Amino acid sequence: MNEREVLEQWKKSSIKIGTPTNIIAALTAFIPVLWLCTRYDCWPPFSTVMTAWGLIVASFGALYFVEPISYYASLGLSGTYLGFLSGNIGNMRVPCAALALDVTESTPGTIQAEIVSTMAICGSIITNLIATTSAVIVGGAVLSVLPEFIVDGLTRYASAAIFGATFGNFATKYPQVAIFALAIPVLLKLFTGFSAALVILCTVFGTLFIARIMYKKGIVE
Repeated sequence: MNEREVLEQWKKSSIKIGTPTNIIAALTAFIPVLWLCTRYDCWPPFSTVMTAWGLIVASFGALYFVEPISYYASLGLSGTYLGFLSGNIGNMRVPCAALALDVTESTPGTIQAEIVSTMAICGSIITNLIATTSAVIVGGAVLSVLPEFIVDGLTRYASAAIFGATFGNFATKYPQVAIFALAIPVLLKLFTGFSAALVILCTVFGTLFIARIMYKKGIVE
């Protein structure tokens, strides 16, 4: 089998396993709510449920489309299934996968990149479980003795620092694209009244469109 055939087989197996696994996880997430409503007979009106869902869609609906597309280059197909199943995609899975791809000099879209990103994400999930368990046990005690400004800084800027480092990693490889990836959200935020979700949506698809044009013109490879 050549590399293309191996990659196709990998994708078929990933879809076969990943799709039902994620669907089952999504459905079982409702079990605690269903148990509480059944146990205490406190079923909310359907209109209330739809109103709550509508508020969530208004705030985060754009991410339904943005995250799978924007993260796919780093996560790959199987990594995308793993990332959305385990959570912490932006601040944990993507940086780990991106760094692994960079260290191994893997090209996105190849079978090597799929395997590397999958192994990196699996490693991050295991590490995350250990760290989370440790944090539950000793995290509260540690935070209680830290100065308030450190705790405030960790709360406010940790995610931004992670995203900034990830952006910097890719910017060094594709500086021409990085200019537009940074300019689009800044200009939209300064000169439009777009919501954060809409800014993200325009930035992701706008940058993809510009990168595609640059690729066709031979500006980036």
